[in-house]
Amino acid sequence: MALGKFITFEGGEGVGKSTQIRLLAERLAQNGIDCIQTREPGGSSKAEAMRELLLSGTIADMGIPPSGEAVLFAAARADHVDTKIKPALEEGQWVLCDRFMDSTRIYQGENKEVSEELVNMLERLAIDGAKPDITFILDLRAEIGMARANSRRSEGEAADRFEREALAVHENRRNAFLSLAYKDPKRCKVIDASQSIDEIAQDIWQVVDHELLSKEQGAATGSQTSSSDQTADTSEES
Repeated sequence: MALGKFITFEGGEGVGKSTQIRLLAERLAQNGIDCIQTREPGGSSKAEAMRELLLSGTIADMGIPPSGEAVLFAAARADHVDTKIKPALEEGQWVLCDRFMDSTRIYQGENKEVSEELVNMLERLAIDGAKPDITFILDLRAEIGMARANSRRSEGEAADRFEREALAVHENRRNAFLSLAYKDPKRCKVIDASQSIDEIAQDIWQVVDHELLSKEQGAATGSQTSSSDQTADTSEES
């Protein structure tokens, strides 16, 4: 059985990742492709237990330094990869994930107290070779993204520790995501998240179709052609 494909969605707050993951999952299902939707931090039982601690700010309030927080994010990711992502891929399912290793690079890696060497080491250990086939970076001006994030919260729901940060911090992260995409254009695809939901979904589908589906179909056709040629050769020899 062929391995499934691994697609991650990245970007700042309020860019619409969860909506686009749902729409892509629906379209893949329409094309007969089985997929799962997941998220980080979280995605597995142990990682979900860590999610509230990490996003609420409890860890920071306990006096745990940024390097320690980065280790906790990596621990949650390692469990997520080991118990959910890799088993799904090995079964041929596609995995659509809301945030993954790039968010650690942007959110924890921007902190000067966390060395790039530590971030690299934790990433290698946590993902254990499970690198995304495609990463969509939904790009949106920070002020628009934060306005969306604020408006979608239900009454009385508190912003998480990242949403509470200054607008300038969010804009810096947006630029960091764009820089990441510039350095790794083969994997990272920037999508204009200021468009309508349907337009964004169509842009994403075009990339998936061109980069993954068409290539898979081409490989399958090539394999069938090769098999046919071998059969013909065998017949001629007979």
